[in-house]
Amino acid sequence: MSKKKVLIITYYWPPAGGPGVQRWLKFVKYLPKFGIEPIVYCPENPNYPIMDESLVNEIPDTVTILKQPINEPYVLASVFSKGKSNKISSGVIPKAKKQSFIEKTMLYVRGNFFIPDARKNWVKPSVSFLSDYIEKHKIETIITTGPPHSLHLIGLQLKATLGVKWVADFRDPWTTIGYHKELKLTEASKIKHLGLEQDVLNSADEIIVTSNHTKNEFLTKTNQPISVITNGYDSHSVRVEGKDELFTLSHIGSLLSERNPVVLWETLSELIKENSAFSEAFKLQLIGVVSDDVIESIHQNGLKDHVNIVGYVNHDEALKFQMKSQVLLLIEIDSEDTKAIIPGKVFEYLISETPILAIGPKDSDVEQIIKSTNTGTYFNYQQKAELKTQLLSYFEAFQNNALKVNAIGLQPYSRRALTEKLAGLLKHV
Repeated sequence: MSKKKVLIITYYWPPAGGPGVQRWLKFVKYLPKFGIEPIVYCPENPNYPIMDESLVNEIPDTVTILKQPINEPYVLASVFSKGKSNKISSGVIPKAKKQSFIEKTMLYVRGNFFIPDARKNWVKPSVSFLSDYIEKHKIETIITTGPPHSLHLIGLQLKATLGVKWVADFRDPWTTIGYHKELKLTEASKIKHLGLEQDVLNSADEIIVTSNHTKNEFLTKTNQPISVITNGYDSHSVRVEGKDELFTLSHIGSLLSERNPVVLWETLSELIKENSAFSEAFKLQLIGVVSDDVIESIHQNGLKDHVNIVGYVNHDEALKFQMKSQVLLLIEIDSEDTKAIIPGKVFEYLISETPILAIGPKDSDVEQIIKSTNTGTYFNYQQKAELKTQLLSYFEAFQNNALKVNAIGLQPYSRRALTEKLAGLLKHV
């Protein structure tokens, strides 16, 4: 029996780095085991803000990969300021009062001249190329994944002209995602975004989201079927000889200007002053892109001598940092909009056998996952006293060599189990 062909339209693909690429890389890895033949369509010359060559090794040898050129404005913007262009394209947006004239201009242009995003110019040539390919190879189902949400417009047009079955995968929300408010949108631009979002949500045959909060949001905007398929974890061969000798708190991933847990920095500062043993053993480790605002806040709280800013590392190196750390930090912006955000690293944290200390908005999807899997503790930004007590508890367990995790219920978050769920959906769409 022949496998069902499914065309996956994605912007992020190895050698792109970061969690956005891993979702569909892993789906592509496991889909053939469930009777689906994936075909991947991605840009030939993308401007990825983060690169990870190690992920290229995970691409299955048997998968068909189609590539077409893309014309991106970030390439032109980098002529004026490469550093600022890369930061903005990766979501690192400085606080409004600290933005330079160039940054303000770039954000305004990005928000109002490139709707829904800076990859919009790839829509028309992609529709032209894929229309021929889909008809020639008799493909019945396509998948678009965003952000960038302009890729959903490719699906929208292919659905309209060819009548193919279309699944729209939202790794993040569209008009309610955190950085959307920072783009200096005019009222006309806001209306255009909402209109395009409505077109996509009401035209796709099936919608996939990564969190229950996003599903609940979209249920108010469409009557189309919506499924929650989270990101997940996969098996790996990375090994470490042991844990750090210091009491290391590590955050893996970006810390943007608004993702700045001042309550944590203040609490750590107090513990250093009050507890000499804590002061001698404590190290804060930040692996990934960190905004200047966050670094400034850390230094203002007297943590300069205790922090190690590693910067971006490839996926395997990130796994090593996770496994060697004593406690893993998970930070989200204190906002109603971020309750739906489940960072991809959460699921790798779950299997690291390392306690998770999470800070974010109350009643988020992340809070539910951490509590249901017994993998750590979760606090909102108003729980400073409780946060301090928990840090001391972790430190005392560290001193007694008893800092351990007894995780439960992790199997549903494995990449293979999640792909089986996806395959079932694709066979019936």
